Amino acid sequence: MSARVGIGYDVHPFAEGRRLVLGGVEVPHERGLGGHSDADVLTHAIIDAILGAAGLGDLGTLFPPDEEQWRDAHSLDLLTVALGNLGGRVLNVDATLICEAPRIGPHRVEMERLLSEALSARASVKATTNEGIGWIGRGEGIACVAVAMVDVD
Repeated sequence: MSARVGIGYDVHPFAEGRRLVLGGVEVPHERGLGGHSDADVLTHAIIDAILGAAGLGDLGTLFPPDEEQWRDAHSLDLLTVALGNLGGRVLNVDATLICEAPRIGPHRVEMERLLSEALSARASVKATTNEGIGWIGRGEGIACVAVAMVDVD
């Protein structure tokens, strides 16, 4: 076994009539995120980081957006599928959400709990704003950057 590090990045625009799901937690907000699945940008970035560390491609390769079986899928379920392909174990994950709203702090502990349970490893979630700059600063969507350390064969 050897420890490897992967970096994940994901972004989704806000969309009317959708739930906002981050790290498996439904966060109260006037808009959700648009996407083929539940558009959980946090979990998607984590999946990409894990897949990258293991050399298994990326989210779109494992879950093609043109496949109907993934429409409205819960991203924690996608994470479980990705982990089944890992051939090792996750050691830890660190992720940063980038958004102007909503406030992440009140939901952070629950996000970390759900993600840690799914990963069987420590998950750290942080948030920052984009200081009003660019499309994130204008409140058009949310981005996330994640790093994962995995122990793989």
